[in-house]
Amino acid sequence: MQNDNGNVLLALLTGAAIGAGIGILYAPDKGVETRHKIKRKVEDTGHDLAERLSHAKDELTKTANEKKDVFDRKLDEAIATMSYKADDIIDKLERKLEDLKAKNSQLQK
Repeated sequence: MQNDNGNVLLALLTGAAIGAGIGILYAPDKGVETRHKIKRKVEDTGHDLAERLSHAKDELTKTANEKKDVFDRKLDEAIATMSYKADDIIDKLERKLEDLKAKNSQLQK
């Protein structure tokens, strides 16, 4: 979803830059003034794109960190559950071992 929004935004910015460039080229200004306007528009667009890319990077980093936190939490829960189950299995095995020892001692008599 964010990627689609980014593509639409990039297309709009590109269209606006092209439209502004064409508008400037057809304006009745001197060549030097037109070149300065074009240069200014390109710089403004460059700054705007850099700002938007920085914002997108921050959002991706935030999302990645949130996903990492969720993963870490679920991993901790899984480990805790496995630890509990392992303790349960060990207890059962110890009881079975005691039972076998008792049966073995009766057979030894």
